[in-house]
Amino acid sequence: MSGAENPSPRPVARQLGHVGPYISELCVGTSPLGGMPALYGYNVEAETAIATVEFALEEPSITFLDTSNNYGGGESERRIGEAIRRLGGLPDGFVVATKADPAPGDREFSGSRVLESFAESLDRLGLERVPVFYLHDPEAFEFDDLIAPGGAVDAMKELKRRGLVDVIGVAGGDLDAMRRYVDTGAFDILLNHNQYTLLDRSADDLIDHAVGAGLSYVNAAPYASGLLAKPVEDRPRYQYREPSADILARTQRLRDVCDRFGVPLAAAALQFSTRDPRVSSTVVGVSSPARVEELLRNSAAHIPLELWFELEEVR
Repeated sequence: MSGAENPSPRPVARQLGHVGPYISELCVGTSPLGGMPALYGYNVEAETAIATVEFALEEPSITFLDTSNNYGGGESERRIGEAIRRLGGLPDGFVVATKADPAPGDREFSGSRVLESFAESLDRLGLERVPVFYLHDPEAFEFDDLIAPGGAVDAMKELKRRGLVDVIGVAGGDLDAMRRYVDTGAFDILLNHNQYTLLDRSADDLIDHAVGAGLSYVNAAPYASGLLAKPVEDRPRYQYREPSADILARTQRLRDVCDRFGVPLAAAALQFSTRDPRVSSTVVGVSSPARVEELLRNSAAHIPLELWFELEEVR
């Protein structure tokens, strides 16, 4: 039996935070759509990016899209905005999330910059508000500065008080830093990337901590930035870098197990995240309409329970 047969039932949409929107288990990540070949090893042209967003907006099973002020220097948001305009607006119930970023070259991440970043994002997206707004990669700055009165965290809370966003989150990679921001009690959501996958489960304790504190958890990059989704001959990256020999060997062992069950490794990698009840949504970067279709196939693939047991043994 191939992995694409006998699709599993889709889970019910989950709510972000206690007052946030309901979102799909899959979230379209749009970092690649900003055209960043230095990070991903390939470029995405503007028309392809716009067509990808249009496809995602019209796909009923996807109601969540993630972007950021700094993806491609704002190009991701501009292309998303163009897709929204071409379709005459967002479909009912569709949720766009974006992130506050410092201005290029800034050594500080101030409260005023958070508000500027938010305004820039709305202008590019052509929206009056966004339901979900994250403080992006704050670990690059001093924690005490960002949580100081009038600082970046206060600005995030102010946007929520004004009703310009429904829920606020923190998004980053450093696990210790993310725990500190969770513990401020300011945020509704934690987004972490690349560290809860078939190859790296280092975020496991952080997920428990965040969910236990009442936050929703959004897991990004279940393919570990490409290695778990692409054939090795395409030279995919691992956590945005060249993979080590050990990581390549472990990936091959995972692929061999999946091949014996007739299940694509990408499907197992995706569902490792989506099947976890602690994960509210899983963000996967896409680069074309075909990649969105592949994401849907991987989400629907039937994965036998025995396969999960065998994948647990791969170390």
